[in-house]
Amino acid sequence: MEYDQYKRKTCRYCDEPLGEPFLELGVQPLANNLPRREDAAKPEFHCPLAVVKCRKCHLVQLTHSVPAHLMFDDYLYVSSTTQTFRTHFAEYAKDVRGRLSQKQTPLAVDIGSNDGLLVSCYDKAGMRGIGVEPAKNLAAEANRQGVTTLNRYFGAEAVKEILAQYGKADAVSANNVFAHIDDIQGVCRNVRDLLAEDGFLVIEFAYLATMIEKMFFDMVYHEHVCYIGVTALDFFFTKFGMEIFDITEVDTHGGSLRVFIQKIGGGRERKPVVARFLNDEREKGMLGDKVYADFAARVLGFKTKLNGMVAAIKKEGKSISGYGAPAKATTIINFCELTPAQIDYIVDDNPLKQGRLVPGRKIPIVPSAHLAAHPTAYVIIFAWNFSKEILTKIGFLREKNVRFIVPLPEPATV
Repeated sequence: MEYDQYKRKTCRYCDEPLGEPFLELGVQPLANNLPRREDAAKPEFHCPLAVVKCRKCHLVQLTHSVPAHLMFDDYLYVSSTTQTFRTHFAEYAKDVRGRLSQKQTPLAVDIGSNDGLLVSCYDKAGMRGIGVEPAKNLAAEANRQGVTTLNRYFGAEAVKEILAQYGKADAVSANNVFAHIDDIQGVCRNVRDLLAEDGFLVIEFAYLATMIEKMFFDMVYHEHVCYIGVTALDFFFTKFGMEIFDITEVDTHGGSLRVFIQKIGGGRERKPVVARFLNDEREKGMLGDKVYADFAARVLGFKTKLNGMVAAIKKEGKSISGYGAPAKATTIINFCELTPAQIDYIVDDNPLKQGRLVPGRKIPIVPSAHLAAHPTAYVIIFAWNFSKEILTKIGFLREKNVRFIVPLPEPATV
């Protein structure tokens, strides 16, 4: 078969053989690989996008693995685009710093540091921040901005380099990165090598239970190889002689968890919140199969509803545009098979994305000023997790009778 070379045979956390997927979203392009307009006719890389749950450790994960260099060597997503994330990371750095109050200038290493936003916040919070970022364009820009960044994947060589130059890390963070890593066992070994005995790892990720409950299926794309619950995570870290000691809920990406992990014997007491999450997942049926079958059925229902809504608007002769070209938009647009005949254009505030096309469906991406100059009758807010911020920004279009559609959890006009 064409895609067999990318198919995973075993679980990324526990090496158990994987069964059949509970959700299939079709053969899709890479969500953040936005073609330039002049390359519209060139073929794009596609791979099946399907999700399976491990029977042993209960990790929800993709059935296929795309080679990392195809997705991350040149990367168009930047953390600093929204005020929401700038505020979020400043608070994140303060949280990490507060847990290291006994250290004078602790060393904090951020894996997949993107444009260096969190690392710069570490510096401002009184830590020594270092970023490790594989995308050449983003690492170069971060270093230009004075943010210390190693341009490489977080492998054994990166760890050696950091240990030689800076010593052991008091904190290692992987913010919306832990779910992106195919060889997560190798990364965990490297984190252990880099961490001081009393240091900790902090990871943040969109929470599986929230994704299932709120129907955020558009978080499924090839970069996100894992969809993480606390049960699977607890199993995974125990295997590596580590333990979860605290969990905080945060509101990014519609509902995320910030999880703190130390080496066993690291000195911090395990908070009761960890047991609460483990019990909640059991009670919600997250360890069984029905929850996931129901989720898959709702996803198919979403496609019917959104396509019906779009067809009705077009039948009235009205125009539609989109706001935001995040990875999640690629998933929705390709799953629902939307085309430029239905969506005129999508605006995005990130200049790196402007002048490009939505992968697979070739809908043009333009600056937000284009929407003000050429408003459509309806705007689908694909970046729904920033809908409050976006509606405040473009609310003036209501005076021109523009209507806004928030697609998830159910397509609704607001």
